[in-house]
Amino acid sequence: MATYQMGPDTYAVPMTLFRDNRIRVAKAVKDAQPSLDDSAYIVLQGGVDVPFNDTDVDHIFRQESFFQYLFGVKEPGCYGAVQVGTGKSVLFVPRLPEEYGVWMGHLHSLEEYKIMYEVDEVKYVEDIVGFFTKANPSVLLLNCGTNSDSGLSCHGAKFDGIEGFKTNNNILYPVLCECRVIKSPGEIEVLRYVAKVSSDAHKKVMKMVKPGVTEYQAESEFLHHSYSVGGCRHTSYTCICGTGINSSVIHYGHASAPNSREIINGDMCLFDMGANYAGYAADITCSFPANGKFTDKQKLIYNAVLAGRDAVLETAKEGESWVDMHKLANKVMLTKLKEGGIVKGDVDEMIAKGLNGIFQPHGLGHLIGLDVHDVGSYLEGHPKKPVEAGLNNLRFARILKAGMYVSVEPGCYFIDILMDKALADPELSQFLNIPVFESFRNFGGVRIEDDVLITENGCENFAIVPRTVQEIEDYMRV
Repeated sequence: MATYQMGPDTYAVPMTLFRDNRIRVAKAVKDAQPSLDDSAYIVLQGGVDVPFNDTDVDHIFRQESFFQYLFGVKEPGCYGAVQVGTGKSVLFVPRLPEEYGVWMGHLHSLEEYKIMYEVDEVKYVEDIVGFFTKANPSVLLLNCGTNSDSGLSCHGAKFDGIEGFKTNNNILYPVLCECRVIKSPGEIEVLRYVAKVSSDAHKKVMKMVKPGVTEYQAESEFLHHSYSVGGCRHTSYTCICGTGINSSVIHYGHASAPNSREIINGDMCLFDMGANYAGYAADITCSFPANGKFTDKQKLIYNAVLAGRDAVLETAKEGESWVDMHKLANKVMLTKLKEGGIVKGDVDEMIAKGLNGIFQPHGLGHLIGLDVHDVGSYLEGHPKKPVEAGLNNLRFARILKAGMYVSVEPGCYFIDILMDKALADPELSQFLNIPVFESFRNFGGVRIEDDVLITENGCENFAIVPRTVQEIEDYMRV
């Protein structure tokens, strides 16, 4: 059996995983469009090498996600086709010049590609028009649609001569997205592996962090373990290594804030990092004190977030609404903040007014898979994005189904701009114990994020890291 494997101690991903995805998608297309002729073909275009600005250096290649889902191909510049009626596959690869063998290594034959990727047929890209002319498909289904997270669009495969065939831009994208929402048994095992690698890398970071270490050194420790032990050449997103006040910056780590602060005693650390293996993502956040010992304030906020997270993990299962899970986490967290004297009044009224969005401006979590914010969140026929304050940043709002893989990531942050907004709004400030609220102004934030598989009767957490205050303190002390 052909596999993708970075090394002898890393997970061997069977190429049958991608074959099964192809068969599944072909059937789903047929189910969605029963009148579609069996001769129709799904056609995808793979990713291409991307140069670093105007230089002759390329970014490290990462395959386009939909193409990865159906073919699992490492190389750039490919096309793939799947016949709807049979699920049979054709991979089209670039014909590389002879000089490639001098500078880049062995030139694979078509037969080698066929064995490597367990496809039914392999041809060169230059033969794609000839292949479809002979196959005489009723229609070529192209992957065109807009990602609800990025707002960016897939524009479908393009090749010279495609105008000679009938094409359809509407059928494929929603079907592909919906298939990606529910993970297959093979995908679940890859996701379990990359979550384990990421969990172990987070634990390595917890062991090395102390006052005097820089945020980028913590990032480096995570990257080193993920790659050297787990074989994960890529991360799923830019590492977020916020400490002190930086832990309140939701997407810290970007170019203007490049994980460059030195950690000092008393800091709260919020490290949101996830490795990527065979295209599949992990997304885990650990929050802990830099010196390994929680202060009373840190313990209050951490336990409030943890209680919200625990309530979701105890409740989430097939049939539950993700919007309700978000509200549950926020209600539990606000109840704990009320017990700690930060807020006052009726918690349900706080949520109705949107106070929960002051402490947690982001949603409870999102779908995960081949993208860290995976596709399928707001497809037609499913709940639309909420517009109410405190809910309007949810990345998806669907009814949970077994096989969904989601992040559960409640958080509590003290962000100046949001604190000022709450204090200036009588509808919100009525719930604040202002002197106590103000005393947290430079606290930063806490987020706890797990990667969770939804099942019929509950859920399974793939993030295996210390979570309670006692577990964290004990782990960091040893």
